[in-house]
Amino acid sequence: MTQLSKLASRIVQSEIRIMSVECDKVGGVNLAQGVCDTEVPLPVRRAAIEAIEGGYNSYTRLDGIGELRHAIARKMREYNHVNVDAEREVVVAVGSTGAFYSAGMALLDPGDEVIIFEPYYGYHVNTLEAMRCLPKYIRMRPPDWSFTREALEKAITPKTRAIVVNSPANPSGKVFSRTEMQWIAECAAKHDLFIFTDEIYEYFLYDGREHISPASLPGMRERTITISGFSKTFSVTGWRIGYAVCAAKWAGAIGYFHDLYYICAPSPLQHGVRAGLEGLTADFYRALAEEYRGKRDLICNTLREAGLTPSIPQGSYYVLADASGLPGKSSKDKAMYLLRETGVASVPGGSFYHDDAGENLLRFCFAKTDEQLQEACRRLAKLRVSAVTA
Repeated sequence: MTQLSKLASRIVQSEIRIMSVECDKVGGVNLAQGVCDTEVPLPVRRAAIEAIEGGYNSYTRLDGIGELRHAIARKMREYNHVNVDAEREVVVAVGSTGAFYSAGMALLDPGDEVIIFEPYYGYHVNTLEAMRCLPKYIRMRPPDWSFTREALEKAITPKTRAIVVNSPANPSGKVFSRTEMQWIAECAAKHDLFIFTDEIYEYFLYDGREHISPASLPGMRERTITISGFSKTFSVTGWRIGYAVCAAKWAGAIGYFHDLYYICAPSPLQHGVRAGLEGLTADFYRALAEEYRGKRDLICNTLREAGLTPSIPQGSYYVLADASGLPGKSSKDKAMYLLRETGVASVPGGSFYHDDAGENLLRFCFAKTDEQLQEACRRLAKLRVSAVTA
């Protein structure tokens, strides 16, 4: 009998996408999906247009155009403190999600266990499950989303193959400290594990926090797959340009699987982000972090005043807030209540946990224009007023 595969029959639509649809139905303000509505830098836009007009519309080399690979290698050396061979150790991909999937297919086998820090980004878990790998969870605790070295060691079994690190993190905004990264590095070396590190929010840092790339730590370069991209930094989430950086002995297989699934990343858009990497100075990245710190403070202050106490994010552009005061048995009920009452869409916290630990949490994205974010905050303020008058 024809039917869905066993895997497909277990798949459910992401709550992020569902809440975006529900938001559209009521004409609300979407703080659910991290679509990043801020302006694309002019050099990035201009170079993409010029590439299209200049005829750069065909397939590229499977690992991306040379100019972009070399620009990524320079950025890795100067910002991440990792020396990279642009010709053999960089794979330009269809988004960081494409890089993660291709790396997983190259380096993981069905049945392998992979450590995930929780609350997690759903695409990491779902991608691992699509590859028939087994996520194993380490619970991080608010408000700073800490974990212990003992919890990390306890999670390792003979079947463990890799550790996934997302810093700065979605959805918590956690920035892993150097000490925590060192714990992970020592654990990986001791048990001969890969580290898959998602660094897509690496420039979104607040309050003097430092971004630490695991590959920059002693002995970690050979076992770390550094994954990042340009969707967030350049506000081009729809362009789908990311990359994986790793030792040449892994990069070839990652490039093979990326070619198999995606052929190559969009050619003219590779030229666009290349121009951004080459032309934008450190002042751009400092201003970006400062701009988003202001957005963070605005949304967090509003949530606090509305009775939705936030865990202040250290990085990225998401915040998890305590929704225990809202009616509803589940985080989905609470998110829908908030949408009905205020017209502001959030993501149910249950989307980021493998059990019921997130049912009193909601995630808000503040990657919005000032006008959109101010409107969302104005609407959320009504919740406080309603609570006072009830």
